Amino acid sequence: MKKQKNENVSYLSEVLDKLKEHKMAMVGLVVLIVEILMVVFLPMILKLDPYTSDYTAFSAAPGGAHILGTDAIGRDVFARLMYGGRTSLLVGFVSTLISCAIGVPLGLVAGYARGKAEAVIMRIADIFMSFPSIVLILVLVAVLGPSVWSVTCVIGVLGWTQFARLIYASVLSVREKDYVESAKAIGAKNGTILLRYVLPNSFAPVIISFTFRTAQAIITESSLSFLGLGVQPPEASWGNILYYAQSISVLSTKLYMWVPAGVVLVLTVLSINFIGDGIRDALDTKMKI
Repeated sequence: MKKQKNENVSYLSEVLDKLKEHKMAMVGLVVLIVEILMVVFLPMILKLDPYTSDYTAFSAAPGGAHILGTDAIGRDVFARLMYGGRTSLLVGFVSTLISCAIGVPLGLVAGYARGKAEAVIMRIADIFMSFPSIVLILVLVAVLGPSVWSVTCVIGVLGWTQFARLIYASVLSVREKDYVESAKAIGAKNGTILLRYVLPNSFAPVIISFTFRTAQAIITESSLSFLGLGVQPPEASWGNILYYAQSISVLSTKLYMWVPAGVVLVLTVLSINFIGDGIRDALDTKMKI
């Protein structure tokens, strides 16, 4: 047991060392941490208000009390950018957690139990994947009503198939390993085998997919909010800040209203993807960074 723990610590240390060597992953991690710290603490430190309108400054250019200007009804763009970051990141991470919480147990059962459980779970996954996800999301959000939590839940529930198929494929390989057969031979219960031997050795693809799925969820939320079916005003998100870009005059002459949200959105998605690339390379023992 002690030897196994030492081997696990050694492997984890090796993975972390490889991750540190991945320059783009480290850049992405720094950018993401800075963004999270800004959207969490700056509104409290600077006492930003994303809801109150300044009736003396409608569509005001950057300057003075409004460093990024104001929108069409006088709300501070910088304040809405910070609060919008909270919303977009929250939707991205929570919806991915929901997808993971649904998909991982189902994929684990399908891959280990096989038989009828495998057939039912994987056919349901195939049905979910046969429909265009954006169409399903649009329909369900329209039925449930657009809000932060409806968008989060819909994206999360519809995203489980990716995690289920990943963990399913990994479990099919791991279940044939000698240590699993040995655990069965000494009479270990299926639950113990799954949690102690199968899941830890099948989870690496899920960690990698989690990062990419989070980035995808942030983009999906922003797309829905841009279309008016996501986070609803007065709540702020990067997507509904970009909504103003639908106006030709704003798009061409009032860049300060939408460019900051677009830039931050792109930086966030790129940063998360770089982190995912770094984790993938670090976990792949055959790949050199």
